[in-house]
Amino acid sequence: MCRDYLRPGLLIFASIAIGVVGWSGHVLLLPVALGFPVLWSIAGTRSVAALVSAGYFLAASRGLPRGVAAFYSSDFWPGLLLWLCASMSFVAVHSVLWTKNPNVRPFRYLLAAIIMSIPPFGITGWAHPVTAAGVLFPGWGWWGLWLMTAGLAGLATRIWPAVAITLIGLWLWSAASWTEPGLPNGWRGVDLELGASLGRDTGLHRQRDLIATVRGAASDGAGFVVLPETALGFWTPTVARLWTSASADIDATAIAGATVLDATGYDNVLVAIDRKGGSSILYRERMPVPGSMWQPWRSWFGESGGARADFFANPVVPIGAGRAAPLICYEQLIVWPVLQSMLHDPDFIIAVGNGWWTDGTSIVAIQRAATTAWARLFAKPLVTAFNT
Repeated sequence: MCRDYLRPGLLIFASIAIGVVGWSGHVLLLPVALGFPVLWSIAGTRSVAALVSAGYFLAASRGLPRGVAAFYSSDFWPGLLLWLCASMSFVAVHSVLWTKNPNVRPFRYLLAAIIMSIPPFGITGWAHPVTAAGVLFPGWGWWGLWLMTAGLAGLATRIWPAVAITLIGLWLWSAASWTEPGLPNGWRGVDLELGASLGRDTGLHRQRDLIATVRGAASDGAGFVVLPETALGFWTPTVARLWTSASADIDATAIAGATVLDATGYDNVLVAIDRKGGSSILYRERMPVPGSMWQPWRSWFGESGGARADFFANPVVPIGAGRAAPLICYEQLIVWPVLQSMLHDPDFIIAVGNGWWTDGTSIVAIQRAATTAWARLFAKPLVTAFNT
């Protein structure tokens, strides 16, 4: 009887360990997540496959309960509930598609991986093992993505040990020669440590401090300066006038996060303020955080509010002499926004976030690791700006 429980118990424990290590926030550890399809394929029963999937996903997203509690200034229980609810789609897809037939199993896993990459299930498709493609196949672009996809399917076959040895060899080779993505020429990302006050303290003093930050970066030779998500707070005519008047003596274009509010809701955006005194909304977030920001159920009851999801709009934006692929916060944790942007072959990636609420978790580190991996896969320069 003990043997009946020992093997499933070991598989579940291994899936938790893979989720913790693979999604620890260190980019070179992302390939550890490739152990999940192996455990899923050898689960033995559908119920064990469901438990393995739950263990992996919950471990990978372990920072969510604490982060939600900090964001809403509440106790631990709402975050715990959201954490469990968010795992349901991942567990459901992988348990439904599991099969005892070893000949069909790799195709079922491949289908699960695709489903968790695109909406609607891809909306909560965190911790996707395909993200490790940037570590194993840096610079290979779409060919690297296809090889990684084939590798994931191979890990769900009977010859998974041979596939795993091959992937481990690629991992070691990549780690030995690893280099971080470079910055685009003339660009500078500014990390801030202003905590919860960023975006909430929108007084004149804070705006002047941010303008001074941009001016300082410009004096060091930066032609484009990126500030974190929601750095400017609400983008109002008053804030726009302040920044456009100040930009007259700044020899740089500022790219900063802001919120555009109207009667029906709001947009999480990036605003560009150029050195000629002009300003415009550069980018509207395609996928805000479900639940806390994006609340589509409000419209079902005739209510307004919540962030708008632009889904497949503006995957790349023109800025300066190039084209950028912006990713705001949550978009860095899922697959389809970055792949949609890469279909348009941008010149570089801009990744911003406001992660003050993630203090004590690995969420911001995971965002950085994921965007770094994607940038390396497609050989794109990367500029980042985070607030913690």
